[in-house]
Amino acid sequence: MTPRPFGAISAALCRSLAYLFTDIDDTLTSGGMLPSGSFQALWDLSAAGLQVVPVTGRPAGWCDHIARMWPVAAVIGENGAFYYSYDRGTHRMRRRSLGAGTDPAEDRAILMRVAEKVLRGVPGTALAADQPFRVSDVAVDYCEDVPPLGADAVDAICAILRHEGVSFRVSSIHVNFWRGAFDKMSGVRAWLSDACPGVDPAGLLARSLFIGDSPNDEPLFHAFPHSVAVANLARFLPRISHVPEFITAAESAEGFCEACREILNKRAGQER
Repeated sequence: MTPRPFGAISAALCRSLAYLFTDIDDTLTSGGMLPSGSFQALWDLSAAGLQVVPVTGRPAGWCDHIARMWPVAAVIGENGAFYYSYDRGTHRMRRRSLGAGTDPAEDRAILMRVAEKVLRGVPGTALAADQPFRVSDVAVDYCEDVPPLGADAVDAICAILRHEGVSFRVSSIHVNFWRGAFDKMSGVRAWLSDACPGVDPAGLLARSLFIGDSPNDEPLFHAFPHSVAVANLARFLPRISHVPEFITAAESAEGFCEACREILNKRAGQER
């Protein structure tokens, strides 16, 4: 299956959407920064009645800030390890862990031993700079704050992690790994179940759209009835089996803004 241009999305679908789930790095951001256009798009989506939920590999420390400071309904972090949702009326944060219930200290010790094997085995890698703010996973940097490594290096990282028996996903900047069976999609399902108790999950997903950019978004491309990638997913297409329904013409943040404009215009009846 080849993703269709995002302009082919129907006005009926755009009007039916209640939830927009989005990756952050290289989807909302470009060149490691959050442009004003992306942040304004989040406000515009919220004003139009859409609940926006970032679904990211970024750490707990970042997610607490995002849940508090951004116009979002919740944030799912560390590839589905938890979600944070801030109630602005009561000024209370809900933090729900979605891990496997194993011993955190034991998990951390095991994961750090695996990380040492990766760093020794794949020259040029490093622990991600945001590692101190993580609670459930380890992130190996292969192109954020280190000179970019190629596909062979990423494959070598994955081979070590596969041999060590940990769960892992490749993002556009990191390879994240953890103990447990959670992923971004299990995080989405958990938040939807808590946010809308007793409502048919399939019906909620039918009124949702996910937008992402890399292989760690594949579980969502597979599970969401409607999904879109920004154009920079093209370099990862050979590495994934489940592709999104749509793809934008522009990359990264510009692609996100392109998708948001299309959704909001069609919701308002301004079809092209």
